[in-house]
Amino acid sequence: MSADQMSVGDMLAATVPMARTLNLEFLETTEERAVVRLPDQADYHNHVGGPHAGAMFTLAESASGAIVLAAFGDQLSRAVPLAVRAEIGYKKLAMGPVTATATLGRPAADVVAELDAGQRPEFPVEIAIRREDGAVTGEMTVVWTLRPHS
Repeated sequence: MSADQMSVGDMLAATVPMARTLNLEFLETTEERAVVRLPDQADYHNHVGGPHAGAMFTLAESASGAIVLAAFGDQLSRAVPLAVRAEIGYKKLAMGPVTATATLGRPAADVVAELDAGQRPEFPVEIAIRREDGAVTGEMTVVWTLRPHS
């Protein structure tokens, strides 16, 4: 598969060392949502036998990066996406594999319009982390920017 034919998920899995380290599985990467799975792996468990908080943070941040690249990949020639800040809340005990689903918090067209106007737009990505039974175990917001090339 050439770089032009790679999906966003394939590209991230191939180029982001933490995604490879955690064996993240990019299940869906579109402009509407990204779904990424963290398999159950004893090496990344916490003291109660579930996925470590740091692994869940990386899972959610990776899902946010996947949707940002899917939504704004056509802007990379003029701007670089950067995470500005992140906040995560751990809601319930996570056990077994967990899946993060990311959605954009603003319409992509509005973000691109700000970039077109010479601004450095910021936009949130909302992520829900779920167990296999569907229970939400964590919620995260990552605020991203598109920094224009100088």
